[in-house]
This record gives sequence, structure tokens and C-alpha cells, in this order.
Amino acid sequence: MKEKALLIFIDFDNFRKNTSNGPDHSKALSENAEELKNLTLSAGAVVEDVLFGRQNKPNPKYFIGTGKLEEAKNIVDTKDIELVIFDDEITPTQQRNLQLKLGTKVLDRTALILDIFAQRAQSSEGKLQVELAQLNYLLPRLTGRGVELSRLGGGIGTRGPGETKLEVDRRKIRKRISILEKKIQQISTQRDTQRKSREEKNVFQIALAGYTNSGKTTLLNSTTSADGYVEDRLFSTLDSTTRKLTMYPNSEALISDTVGFIEKLPHQLIASFKSTLEEVKRSDLLLLVSDISKPDFENNIASVKNVLKEIDAADKPVLLVFNKIDKLNNAEIERLKIKHKEAIFISALKKTGFNELYSAIKKIIEKHYLDIAVRIPYNKNKLISFIYDNCQVLKRKNLGDSTILNLHVNSRYCSILSQYIYRKKEGREARVEGKSI
Repeated sequence: MKEKALLIFIDFDNFRKNTSNGPDHSKALSENAEELKNLTLSAGAVVEDVLFGRQNKPNPKYFIGTGKLEEAKNIVDTKDIELVIFDDEITPTQQRNLQLKLGTKVLDRTALILDIFAQRAQSSEGKLQVELAQLNYLLPRLTGRGVELSRLGGGIGTRGPGETKLEVDRRKIRKRISILEKKIQQISTQRDTQRKSREEKNVFQIALAGYTNSGKTTLLNSTTSADGYVEDRLFSTLDSTTRKLTMYPNSEALISDTVGFIEKLPHQLIASFKSTLEEVKRSDLLLLVSDISKPDFENNIASVKNVLKEIDAADKPVLLVFNKIDKLNNAEIERLKIKHKEAIFISALKKTGFNELYSAIKKIIEKHYLDIAVRIPYNKNKLISFIYDNCQVLKRKNLGDSTILNLHVNSRYCSILSQYIYRKKEGREARVEGKSI
């Protein structure tokens, strides 16, 4: 039996600005409500009612004003509501007061998303990351209320650590957090070793980033041999997957799928999934995948860019990829192509638009790689080893005191090789002097 939920949205900004409920404002509220509804459905509850309100600032005791609180109480009583969900984050005190006043379980957006992640986590790493995020969220909410929380029973908001962990004292929870952080750090170190190995092989690295349910995993599966889990729901996959992408003969790159982003992604998740999100930070190119069939796709893109700023990845080269064009008619697609000339339009499900996607990626890759010739003295053994480990050697010519190597190299290594670069001039080999970095 699914839990009956009441969703509550409080608009603070427009109240302060004295903004009327115009078309744009109503559209934004509708989009926010639709997203929270989808999150609630993904968690396994049914949305029984939605309550909107406007106020200047959060009520310190109940978050919402007393009038809106009575309205919520009436809905809870008349419709047998078992779960009240706020679109904003509420404090532990507000949550406790609301539960006492409403007589039912109260969660905020952060707890709801954490619950969904707890359901979706499959790998050992994902489970560790979600548990860490949940414990960091629950820790300040446990003071003097372990028994009270245990009486709330099961359902949404109680998964992951479980009821028994809600009853343990703060010291034991902090100890568990410390253990989880150490385990995740070990995984992060392993990931760093894998990334370093990939970087040393001079392989171009691509990361898929985008709003949740935008089709990133479907795109990975359709372009590679991956068989990632795909379902039309929010956060269907949490684990990072890396596969080889062959676009043309002798043209390869690595492409990684990552956890989907969302508006107001809880900071606990960003911190816990740091090692997974590192794939985004260390990539050479981001494919920002957007579900073009969604009316609010532009807001979703903005949300993704905000998360990229939070994880210090906003300066990465980005290729905007509009997915799910199979859900639009030709006229809509053409109109969007005129407006978004920089974007690539594809259907990952139908495997259409891939030639344009590959061509755009190839152009970006070509900007990252250069063909150069270097002359290396024989006594520079470490440098020669570095070149063979990190560059593609196209041709080698041995001289009396040195070796000339024709290389295809990632531009990131050019500063290291700059003082050894050579070129042919007037039929003779002439050295191009460069500064040592």
C-alpha cells in the first residue's frame, strides 16, 4: 500500500518582491510542483494533494505560517495523509514541531531525494555514498528524539541506515560516518589510479552530464558496448560507468556516465558522491545531455551548470546535446535548431543524429591534439620514457647524439616538450627554441 503524500510549496522570493502571479511565475510553480510530484512517485508514494503558499520568511517554529499550518492539518485529517513533504529544506526543530502538530511523518526535499538514492543504490560504492549522505543529514535530527523517530515506522524517509541506526547515539553515528569516509576515500584513491592510467595512455576523456532522466545512460549504451540499467524514472542509475567510444576507424575516446543532476541537489550528496563526480572534473569534454521534450529543459540546463560550478567543473569544454527528438515533430525540431545553433540534436533511443554528434566531438578532439616533432638528447631517458608512455610516436629517427620523434600529442603535454620542438626548414632540420616550463 503506497503512502498518501501532501506536497507543500512556499514562495518566498515573489512575496518579498511583491510579484503578482503572472504567467511566468505560475509556470515556474507548476514546473516545481511537477518535479516534486515525480520525485514523490519515484520514492514510491502517491500524491494526494498539493498546497501552495506565499510568505516573507520561514516561520522559526513551523516553517509555514499558522494559517497555512491549519490548512495543512485539515488536509492531513480529511484525506488520511501519511506523509507531508516540503519543497524546501526544513530545520530539525521545524520538522519535530510539524510532526507533533500534524500527527504524521514530515520530510523535506533533501530527505526525499536521499530516500530515492537509497532505493537506487546497487553497487557497494553507491550504497556507502548514500549511507554517508543520509547519516550526515540525520545526525542533527537525532538529538533527544531517537525513540520518537523509531515510532514513525517504515516507508519513505526511513530507508538506508534503517530504524536501528536512528536509535543509536551521536557518538556511534559519528564513528560510522568516519568509517564510511575512510572506505569512500579508499575507493576514491582507486579511481584516481584508474584515471591516471587512462590519462597516461593519452586517451581523450568524455563525461556525460545532465539532468536526471535526460537519457545519459541510453546514450552510453547506444554508442558503446555498455549495458547500463535504463528506466524512465528519476535517478535510475547512480554508479559511474566508463566505456570505449569508437567514432571512426582509428578514432577512439573514453566516455563516462555519471549520476544525474537535479534542481537543489542536496549538498550531502555532492559531498558523498565526490569520487564519482570526479569523472566530470577530470574529463577533457562534457556532453551536457538535455531532454528536449521537456517544456522546462532550459531551466534544467541552468540547474546542471549550477551543479558544475559547485564541483569546480564549470570551466570544462561543453557540447550541448539535445536528446529525445523522437518525441517532437519536425517543425518543433527545426524551430529549436534555429534558436540553439550550437547544440547537437539526437535520439539516443532511436540512434539518430550520431553522425553529427561524432563529427562535433572529433572537431573538439582535434583541437586538443597536435602533431609535432621533437629532438631529444640520448641522456634524457626519463623524458623519452614519458613520451612513449603519454604520446603517440608516429616516426623515429636516430642521430648521433639525439633522437627525432614525430608525435601526435595531447596539448596538455606541449609545455613539457616545448624546448625540444623541431621543424624542417629549407631542407634542413632546424631547432625551434622554446621556453622550459
